[in-house]
This record gives sequence, structure tokens and C-alpha cells, in this order.
Amino acid sequence: MALVLHTYKGNKGAYKALIAAEYAGVKIEESSNFQMGVTNKSPEFLKMNPIGKVPVLETPQGPIFESNAITRYVSRVNGDSPLNGSSLIDYAHIEQWIDFASLEIDANMLRWFAPRMGYAPFSAPAEEAAIAGLKRGLDALNTHLASNTYLVGHSVTLADIVTICNLNLGFATVMTKSFTSEFPHVERYFWTMVNQPNFKKVIGDAKQTQAVPPVPSKKAAQPAKPKEEPKKPAPAAEAPKFAEEEEAPKPKAKNPLDLLPPSPMVLDEWKRLYSNTKSNFREVAIKGFWDMYDPEGYSLWFCDYKYNDENMVSFVTLNKVGGFLQRMDLARKYAFGKMLICGSEAPFKVKGLWLFRGPEIPKFIMDEVYDMELYEWTKVDISDEAQKERVSQMIEDAEPFEGEALLDAKCFK
Repeated sequence: MALVLHTYKGNKGAYKALIAAEYAGVKIEESSNFQMGVTNKSPEFLKMNPIGKVPVLETPQGPIFESNAITRYVSRVNGDSPLNGSSLIDYAHIEQWIDFASLEIDANMLRWFAPRMGYAPFSAPAEEAAIAGLKRGLDALNTHLASNTYLVGHSVTLADIVTICNLNLGFATVMTKSFTSEFPHVERYFWTMVNQPNFKKVIGDAKQTQAVPPVPSKKAAQPAKPKEEPKKPAPAAEAPKFAEEEEAPKPKAKNPLDLLPPSPMVLDEWKRLYSNTKSNFREVAIKGFWDMYDPEGYSLWFCDYKYNDENMVSFVTLNKVGGFLQRMDLARKYAFGKMLICGSEAPFKVKGLWLFRGPEIPKFIMDEVYDMELYEWTKVDISDEAQKERVSQMIEDAEPFEGEALLDAKCFK
């Protein structure tokens, strides 16, 4: 009896076994006419795996499920293989990296990917935690690969196969170039491996996503509209006019902020003053800000991160704030911001100051930038001299700020 792999096309768990088979010289047949959601619910399939997950490998000795177990079996079908190392310590290190790839890379990547694809409920704090965990794993992997071509020894092992298959899903779905560029040795390793003949034969041409999938819409389904009474046909003379109106291109809707009354404060002028002031910042830039500020046309807001007790790692906290500022790019025409990361040791505190066009935080920002709900927002009362001074200190990156050192200060302009 031949080995038969039951799965759907493109399953990364199946890729592991198929790549191992290429290296070990093992022939595997893929089941034909497999339909996810149908075949895996049939009584025959559930006898092989009672919870109906794929892949499943059918062998002369009986079925095997769980992709890593299948891959280990395939690597040994023809006896000892270099895929399992050449010593006991090699074997242990291979198992170590397989667990690492599953628990630190794959698990966190799926917690980021699945909600974005609508497979699980979306939670901004949960996504932040998943991305932080994934970056922690990739940082450790990057450090190891700085002085190693392969994870174990000097040739491909099961550790590389499992890790690359897990990374491939991440590269294809959520891990953009701007994300992976922080880990250059991981990038080099990934692109080297996926272009090896045995990997490429199974995976094909690996590609990297250009953008992270958007968060699924939170809008509830609209109730069905009641049926309208049939309309009387329009008089014949009116028909051409109706057709012309339907075919005319609709003008692009203006941002509501562009419809506000003109303001004497020109945001770009303030941004230039901020950027070009290199000395006497308080006397030049801060004074200039208050001279320009128009409380009728703009509003100032303090923000405080709600989950500062989670900010235990400095680079993760900095990346979290950096990601927020990237996602705020859609507001660049209407906003200026300062984000301060405070503290000389964990947990670090994240505090911000934002200038927005209009009397309130623009609705399109609240709707589109999920990070907004991670912060407590308080409108600045400029009649309160203490609040006004706090604004000035945040603009100029005053240190210490509220008794704490600044780990970093970021500007959105």
C-alpha cells in the first residue's frame, strides 16, 4: 500500500511532509477529490482522525495525524536520514527548533492572521500581544541565524522544513516587507530555503504580501428594508433625464473636515516651524504654536495607553507605538502628534498629545485606526494653565517628564 496524504491544496502542514518526502526519497500520493468541510467530515475520514483535521497520512500500518508527527514518520520511512541529524545532540536540537517554530512562530502568527481573515473574533489587545510574541520569536531566530546557515548542523533538517513552512504562511499573509526587514537574517534564511529545489517543487514560487489584511468590518448587518410599493412608471418625457442622471459619474465625497470653516491656523506652517527650530525651542517653536493655535478650528487631546502593565519589553513597546503612527497615516493632512514612552525600566508608560482639525477626534480616524480604542482620550482644557504647560512639555520632549526619564519620543507630522 502506498502512502496517501489526505489534505486540501496549499495546506502548510501537508507541505512539511511533502518536502520531507522529497529529501528522503519517499513516494507520497495525494488524495484526489478532497473537499474540506465534506471529505473530512465523512465517517471514513473520522475513523482516521476523530476530530476531522488535516493532514492525515494513510500508511500500511495505520493512519497518522498531526503534521509534525507525519513529517517525522516520512523522514524515517527509508531508514536513518540526515533530516534527523547525525548525533543525539543534533536530534535534540532539531526537536527544540520544531517546538520553537510551532509555539513561538506559528502560534503567534495564527493569532494575528486568523482574526484578520474573519476566522476568529478580532481583539486589538490580543493582536498586539500576538505581534509582540511573534517579534520576540523572530528576534531569537534572527540572532541564531546571524551565525548559522541552517538551524542545526550544515544541511537541511526537519527543523528547517517545519520552520520554513510556518514562515511561508506568515510571509504570504501578514508579514510585510516593512515587518520582516527588522529581521534580516530571517529574511535571508527564508528566501534561500524556499528557492531550494525540493522546497520549490512543493511550495512553488513563494511571495510576500504587500499589505496586512484589513480588520473585518464591525458594522452589524443592516435589517432588511421593507418592501416598497411599486412605483408608477415615469412619464416618457422624463425617462431620458433619469438615464442621464444614473450614468453621470458621482463626484468623490469630500472629507467632512474639508468642509469646516477656514481656520487661521495653517497646520503645515506649524509642522515646518516644529521641524526647522533647532535651538531656543521653547522661545521659538512653543511660543509660535500658541500664537498659531485656533481653538475654534482645532482641538488638543491627551492620550494614555490603557495597558501599560503589559509594556515589559522596551523594543516591543517602541514597535507598538511605531505601528500606531503608521496606521495614523490616513490622518496626516489633519493631525499632528507626539508620543512619549516614559520610564527607565519596565513597565514603560505610553503617553501622547494630538492636535486634530475640528472640535472632536475625527470619526474616520476612530473608525479606521483600531489603536484608538487602546488609549484613554482626554480633551485638553487650554484655560487650565497646568494642562497648557503639559502640552508645551510634550511638544518639546521635556525630560524628565512627570518625574520619569524618556525612553523615546516619536513625532507624527
